[in-house]
Amino acid sequence: MSRTTRLSSSLLRAAAITGVAALTLTACGSGSGSGSSSSGSGEVKVGLITKTDTNPFFVKMKEGAEKAAKENGAQLSTAAGKFDGDNAGQVTAMENMVAAGVKGILITPSDSKAIVPAIEKARAKGVLVIALDTPTEPESAVDALFATDNLKAGELIGEYAKAAMKGKTAKIAALDLAPGVSVGVQRHNGFLKGFGAADKDVVCAQDTGGDQAKGQTAMENCLQKEPDINVVYTINEPAALGAYTALKAKGREKDVLIVSVDGGCTGTQAVKDGKIAATSQQYPLKMAAEGVKAVVTYAKDGKKASGYTDTGVTLITDKAQTGLTSKDTAYGLANCWG
Repeated sequence: MSRTTRLSSSLLRAAAITGVAALTLTACGSGSGSGSSSSGSGEVKVGLITKTDTNPFFVKMKEGAEKAAKENGAQLSTAAGKFDGDNAGQVTAMENMVAAGVKGILITPSDSKAIVPAIEKARAKGVLVIALDTPTEPESAVDALFATDNLKAGELIGEYAKAAMKGKTAKIAALDLAPGVSVGVQRHNGFLKGFGAADKDVVCAQDTGGDQAKGQTAMENCLQKEPDINVVYTINEPAALGAYTALKAKGREKDVLIVSVDGGCTGTQAVKDGKIAATSQQYPLKMAAEGVKAVVTYAKDGKKASGYTDTGVTLITDKAQTGLTSKDTAYGLANCWG
């Protein structure tokens, strides 16, 4: 994981005093690489807060922000929760960044609702706040949202699965994220919409947290409940690979269609290897890069980014279906992350 970041000793002391045990908080200066503070240097201070610093998606997001900060003469400070769902950690990170004088904060909310009061406080102090990947609830709590259209991402793989089944009766298992998380809800609903199905048509639904081991357990549970499952929708590719492992153990890996969302390098390779039939690829680097540029623009001329910016999604498969636009895994691997 490339986390080449620098933190001034004063900020380290501040972090220690405030007890930011739940966060990884660093700062990356652009330019000479001396690690000096941007105060007095004319650099725009930008904060990036991700859900975790271990998920390859957020690692790539940070890389995109670092590159954009360097290209646009900004100083980047980053923080991440210790786990997906660490709202308290994200709140502390936001407070610290506001105190440090950032002009804007980019955030992937761990809890779309609970983070809103902290966002409101930051915006009241003149800080531009942009959500990346995951919208807040309400979406208007932030100045702008740069993200994948997760409903569309789910819809693409739903349409693909429907076409690939070629009229066969589907027994669908849904390996979801967690209750109430907007990204998971949107992808799930999009899949059903694309497939032309409803929740009543899902024979087994399990939450996985997007984790491979939990995905395997969920698939095992679903196979016990309904051994004849033949379509598996998964929230992301780690969950899909867990499902594949469980199906392979039952000798079912060749006759069950698995579709997913994300487009990470490991997941895209799994599509190439035939473990996953198709995935919807999203682009975290672009989200972060566009976010940094928006903060720099705001700092220079006061123009605020607003509304929703779709950062794109592409159906990736080596088994294209008639009437559906898709790209093969060569394209997917050239544009993947992780």
